[in-house]
Amino acid sequence: MSLQIVGFSIIILSALLVIGKLIRLKIPILQKLFLPTSLIGGFLALILGPEVLGRLTGDGFLNAGIFTEQMVEVWAGLPELLINVVFACLFIGFVLPKPKKMWKIGGPQIALGYTMSWAQYAVGILLAITVLTPLLGLSPAAGALIEIGFVGGHGTAAGLQSTFEELGFAEGYDLAIGLATVGILSGVVVGMIMVNWAARNGKSKTLHHPDEISLEQQTGILNKEHRKSAGTKTTSSLSIEPFALHLGLIGISIFIGFVLLEILIWLEAVTYGAAFEIYLFEYVPLFPFAMIGGLLVQFFLSRFDRYELVDRDTINTIQGVALDFLIISAMASLSLQVIGDNIIAFILLAVVGIVLNTFLFLYLGPKMIPSYWFERGIGDFGQSTGVAATGIMLMRIVDSENQSPALNAFGYKQILFEPMVGGGLVTAASVPFIIQFGAVPVLIAVTLLTIAFWLLGTLYFGKMKESD
Repeated sequence: MSLQIVGFSIIILSALLVIGKLIRLKIPILQKLFLPTSLIGGFLALILGPEVLGRLTGDGFLNAGIFTEQMVEVWAGLPELLINVVFACLFIGFVLPKPKKMWKIGGPQIALGYTMSWAQYAVGILLAITVLTPLLGLSPAAGALIEIGFVGGHGTAAGLQSTFEELGFAEGYDLAIGLATVGILSGVVVGMIMVNWAARNGKSKTLHHPDEISLEQQTGILNKEHRKSAGTKTTSSLSIEPFALHLGLIGISIFIGFVLLEILIWLEAVTYGAAFEIYLFEYVPLFPFAMIGGLLVQFFLSRFDRYELVDRDTINTIQGVALDFLIISAMASLSLQVIGDNIIAFILLAVVGIVLNTFLFLYLGPKMIPSYWFERGIGDFGQSTGVAATGIMLMRIVDSENQSPALNAFGYKQILFEPMVGGGLVTAASVPFIIQFGAVPVLIAVTLLTIAFWLLGTLYFGKMKESD
């Protein structure tokens, strides 16, 4: 495949993103639902591609829709690459707080977030053991799909594509991408329903009526007086473009992650792997180690970068671009055939995930979070259904003027949350763990972890109400 085809495929995705934004501006219901443009563009690509238009036209000249098979092939490979960029960006330029401050402010959301994630594993694996595997013939690893698709999102699902294939569960990729789509949709739609409910019933201290949600927030177009730079230049363009410098740091982070993963694969092969025939790291994708690489780069910069060359806004911009292209390319290359062949399992996983997340947020949020429980907990709900970006969006809608500690607490939470679940090491290793050790031992472990974080949140952080 030529580089020209790769470049043209990305150009088409760019055009679809613009068209998706125009569609969102023209259809008010999409604005009220706050659907991301990347998701709208992804649906458009899916409809015009081989899975919808291509099937409707049969085996004629539109068998790949209005696109070409090579373009769709490029799109299918992009998410697995872009997720490394997204995760490498997580901590570069992020000022790490003192552990005590991080624990005090972000602790309640750490407890709630982990409870929701471990519960997704526990309920998902229980569903796999009782229904999905014995009755529907799916791999026991299907029990991990709720957490992979909902908390991990499109990027995590895409990053695990090779893992699914190597472990004989290739259909897990399309099911996870489908669940990630359902997750974002449910996170936004159910989230907005709860935002309206909270505003009308006094559950929110910062949003007192749904009408307070501005037109600017709904359209996604910022008024001139509210616009700000997407980044600050930290170097002169005569020496190096700041954007290129930041891309270089991201590249170094990914390379460090690659080296770390290769070392662990080698150590595993020469130690317990050869002795007990247990291999885990060879099935773990690169992206969680890219995140560790970014964390190591940030530690180095914090110690030695006296010029303060890194601008966090620029890193966020690069991460956002990668995430937008990741979502639209994953949607554009989604196999509806695989989902159709496993439609009962897909519906079960989707419904269970949505009901579980909604229940845990509404039940545990007030019990775990000592103040501004809705403003802060809605971020955890958003992340547990539709990745971190959804959680941040919901928090900004509820608390547009940042009156609560929600955004700061959510940011602190990520430091102890993302390295493990939501695309971290545990998420990446969950499928190999279930395959290698069996579903029942993993079910026992995640159930104990769910109970532990449940108790931590309710008995420790929940008691802080008395002193507030």
